Amino acid sequence: MKDKLIKCLILFLLPLFLTGCTDADSSSDNSVVFPTAGIYQTGIASWYGAEYQGLPTASGEAFDRNSMTAAHKELPFQTWVEVTNLENGRQVTVRINDRGPFVAGRIIDLSEKAADELGMKNAGLAQVSLKIVGAP
Repeated sequence: MKDKLIKCLILFLLPLFLTGCTDADSSSDNSVVFPTAGIYQTGIASWYGAEYQGLPTASGEAFDRNSMTAAHKELPFQTWVEVTNLENGRQVTVRINDRGPFVAGRIIDLSEKAADELGMKNAGLAQVSLKIVGAP
C-alpha cells in the first residue's frame, strides 16, 4: 500500500515539477531586446549596388540599389537604423532587409543610395555609428 501511494504521488507531482522548469513564455525566446536610446554599434560600413540589383535579399525581397536599405548580421529584418558617417556627420535612416556584410571588421552593408547620401560612395568604406530608431 505504501509503495502504491509513493508511485501515485510521483506520478502526480512529476508533471507539476516539469512544468515549473519551463519558461513562462517559451514562444518568444527569439525576441531581440532593443536599446531605447543611444548608439547601438560603431564600426566600418561598406556598400553594394549594381551587381546585386534585382537579386533576392535574405529577407526575400528584391535588392534595389536605389532604396534606403542595408544588410546587418543580427538585427531583425524591418528594423530601422539611423546611420551616421562619423567622418562627415551626415545621417541616413535605412531599413534592414538583408544579411551581411561578410567581410571581417564591417558592421553594415548599405545600399548604393544610402552610401551616396552618407558621402561614402567614392571611398567605399566609412566609420559609422548605428542607432536603432524603429523595431519591426
